[in-house]
Amino acid sequence: MKKVDFPQGALELLVLRILSHEPNHGFAIAQKIHILSKEILTVEEGSLYPALHRMEKRKWITSEWGTTAKNRRAKYYSLTKSGEDTLAEQTASWKLLSDAMDYVLQG
Repeated sequence: MKKVDFPQGALELLVLRILSHEPNHGFAIAQKIHILSKEILTVEEGSLYPALHRMEKRKWITSEWGTTAKNRRAKYYSLTKSGEDTLAEQTASWKLLSDAMDYVLQG
């Protein structure tokens, strides 16, 4: 299957959406995106962790160390109030853009 590149800002939006359900660690976030996208989207570590760090600097998420179900130490990320607001704003913008693209592509 052809690899799909993320448009700018899409990865952050997907991560915020995943974290809106519950705190999670990076590997689990990437897995959930892959599964929920029907295995179309694959998030590479080289993209995910820099995005998580950017989002933490913007105060959209916070992190703390914890233990995974497999008893491994991992950094767990949680959504902040600012992250919730950003998720709502970016979701609305993404839907508007997606609708506009559909209008043009369907002619």
